[in-house]
Amino acid sequence: MKPFHRLPAYALNGLAVASGIGVVQLLIGALVGAHAAQWALSGAVCASLADVPNTVPRTWHRVSAAAVLSFAAALVVAVLKPYPLVLGAGVVGVTFAAMMTMAWGLRAAAVSFAPILSLVFSIAAPASGVSMFELAGWNALGGVVYLAWSLIAGRVLQGRYRTLALEAALRAAARLLPSRAALLESPHPRAPEARVMNDWIKGEAELAERLQSARDFVFVDADSERYRRDTAILLRAIDLRDLLLAGRLDLDVLGRDANGRWLLQRVGQALRRIGQALEAAADAVRDGRPAAPADALQDDLNRLFADAQITHAGVRTRLLRGVHDRLTDIGADVVQIHALLRGGRECVPLTREQLQRFVAAEGWPLKALGAHWSGQSPVLRHAVRAALALGTAYYLALALPWASHPHWLVLSVAVVLRGNLEQTLSRRNTRVLGTMLGCAVVLLLSHLTSPALLSLVFLAAVGIAHSFVAQRYWMTATAATVMALLQSHLVNPAGGFAIAERVADTVLGAALAWGFSYVLPSWERRRLPLAIDQVLKDLRDYAGHALRPQPAAAVEQRLARRRAYDALSALAGALQRSAAEPRAVQLPIRQVAALIDHGQRLMAHLSVVRLMLVRAGSGPAGQTGARALQRANADLAACLCLAGEPAAPAGDAVDAVDADARSMSAPPAVSEGVLPGLVPRLQGLAHDARQVRAAAIEALATVQGARRHAAAAPVSVHNEGG
Repeated sequence: MKPFHRLPAYALNGLAVASGIGVVQLLIGALVGAHAAQWALSGAVCASLADVPNTVPRTWHRVSAAAVLSFAAALVVAVLKPYPLVLGAGVVGVTFAAMMTMAWGLRAAAVSFAPILSLVFSIAAPASGVSMFELAGWNALGGVVYLAWSLIAGRVLQGRYRTLALEAALRAAARLLPSRAALLESPHPRAPEARVMNDWIKGEAELAERLQSARDFVFVDADSERYRRDTAILLRAIDLRDLLLAGRLDLDVLGRDANGRWLLQRVGQALRRIGQALEAAADAVRDGRPAAPADALQDDLNRLFADAQITHAGVRTRLLRGVHDRLTDIGADVVQIHALLRGGRECVPLTREQLQRFVAAEGWPLKALGAHWSGQSPVLRHAVRAALALGTAYYLALALPWASHPHWLVLSVAVVLRGNLEQTLSRRNTRVLGTMLGCAVVLLLSHLTSPALLSLVFLAAVGIAHSFVAQRYWMTATAATVMALLQSHLVNPAGGFAIAERVADTVLGAALAWGFSYVLPSWERRRLPLAIDQVLKDLRDYAGHALRPQPAAAVEQRLARRRAYDALSALAGALQRSAAEPRAVQLPIRQVAALIDHGQRLMAHLSVVRLMLVRAGSGPAGQTGARALQRANADLAACLCLAGEPAAPAGDAVDAVDADARSMSAPPAVSEGVLPGLVPRLQGLAHDARQVRAAAIEALATVQGARRHAAAAPVSVHNEGG
């Protein structure tokens, strides 16, 4: 077992949640009685779904929302339970309302499931002398007590959560380095490219998620030495992604002959070495100790190409200098992170007020719902789909021979049916596996007669189910099965476990969820035009900041860069999800992949130009170079807009620069007019901007052609469903 200080955030959070549920049980049990405590647990468990590692204000917003929605769902059941057929309409209504909360984005994901779980718990309540309204009251009390616990626990664990968020960001950045190295070191780059590039895209998405989580914790902290240190480290990690992305431009043209492969292997070794140093920094952050000096890293990088077999000066020699400079820049960032962890100081380029702009939005503004009252909205379509699925499951459960537990079939559909087919298929298999494993565990527990011991097992199941929902879902499904069966048993021991029926309900529920995922589907190609438009818009915006002769305001430039990264990551995520969809409605893989690839290359060129201008100081490009930057910016803006045609080929953006400035073998001095290396970068920008535009046009044409074909063809089971 890991030492406590090495527990990841999700495990620490799971322990806090299980402890909170235990506090609710003990407190209400001592004050009111064990039976009331069991009913209060339903409200506490529902509220706890939204209790994830977060800042205290965010915990308040989310856990309180989950508690209120849980109570509202319990009230609906209290009113309608005497009328089983009408209760089905209540199931449909509650489900629709719960799923519409996804209009507020991922922050509502856990909150949206709270009323569904409360609905299930309330339907599962056996007939007794206690009125359903009283049970709804216990639900509310459990939610309130758990809310108080979550705020107290969140305050106590806040420092640890912040530390672990920063550690996770560093570790995600460290994992991206060997991922890039694997692609470089492959002796046959074409064959494994899809798999390795898929790993790279996943690594990029993970890094973006971890960086945002760290921003949300670090940038809102009170001003202190620790705050300034963590902010400096996080900003270094964010910039490191820029440097790594920029490095691919030169590596792509080093060649694949014997010398080229040797050079790429050396670069791969260097990236792994830097990744190890960054992992060591992440360990130091986690353990709260100074990092070991990393000076040896720079020495290793300085000797990297000392024995390179290059016999003449030429393009490869010049590229090698650029590659070496890029690697030493990345290494310098990691060395500085180590220095900061040993007590070093660094001036943060942004104020606390500016940093707040990078923190993710929070709260529940009603205007967010307005954008989703449309038949084209994936949120509305999923809400209708889920409502129909759970309503069907409820009425079907009433007709089954084991109709005494209709809630289990409803729950099985609810946990499997996701907003897209990829997640639904993944949940379908792991849910069935987890239920069978959970039922096997309960079979063993059925021989225990001690309610206290069963309560301890229940609390452990709560903690495990909560901890691993985003890590290993089969463990969550197993623990959730144990939790649900034990809670039903503790509330109504005479009802038994009915394990065989639960397995049958789970298999049937998984099949229902799978079938309903084709009802009003939101295939990724529906949103492709909007996704491409967002990518082009954000790339234009970032280009406008990066291609300024004078450096742009740091906060605006960083915000534009983050938006561009996020837009490309969103498009990459859509491409991955689309792979699970029917072949007839999948995204055009080649065109979208090309758009993402050239978009990343464009980002890399922009980052290199920005770094060149910043490091050269004020007025670095000279009058001629400034005109070239302005022309390049204008042409990129035209090229990255699909409305109309660019005024001139983007490659003409540097025509104003003298021909002798094009030669990299004898670049002019900065004071003579043009920053060395600027011209090739502007030419690379022009090329990749044209490629982005071409891929976008081809992808949209492919999708529109498929739609016209589907509209003209007879009705097919693989069409979009409207």
